[in-house]
Amino acid sequence: MAKKENNNQAKSCEDWLPIIDIKGSYIEVKGANALEGNQYVTGVRVEPKNIFIQDELVQSQTIRGLTNFYNTLDFEFWLMCCDRPVDINLYKSQLEIMYADATSQQQRKLIAEDLRKVDKFIGPEINAVDTEFYILFKTSVKQTELIQKRVSNMISGLASAGLNCRQITEEDIRVLLDSMFNDSERVEFGTVMSNV
Repeated sequence: MAKKENNNQAKSCEDWLPIIDIKGSYIEVKGANALEGNQYVTGVRVEPKNIFIQDELVQSQTIRGLTNFYNTLDFEFWLMCCDRPVDINLYKSQLEIMYADATSQQQRKLIAEDLRKVDKFIGPEINAVDTEFYILFKTSVKQTELIQKRVSNMISGLASAGLNCRQITEEDIRVLLDSMFNDSERVEFGTVMSNV
């Protein structure tokens, strides 16, 4: 019996990840087919806001604002969130400086309470994270005017819902990709590309 040839050769990451390059606030990706050409992905980073500590009126206004915002989007988009590790020690040292500079006993008491809370989050088994939210979209070509119009509309639409956001940066893109592919571990080494 003749051996069948194995056509499933090992593929590199570049073969299944469509990412070509990261340029400023854009991710350049391969199109689905040769006719489509390269595509560009960008979007906004939305600052987290816990609406559930607000009164019911503010909660319903925010939800209504988000509903109106989503209904205005006439293009495909993705909602994404990722966790970014937080250095609690940096926050603790800032609190210690504030404690030393505090002028009143009440300020010192409040800062001391925060310092005790911070100590509960420090330890090898505890991973403190910030959750970041993104709304991304793609265009078939790098139409700067169209992209900026969409980003501007997203920023103003989210602002009307009481949320702050800004266009993503190269750093945001790298954090998002690290979160998806590297379990939120930042990769510091360079990318190895192969033309084989």
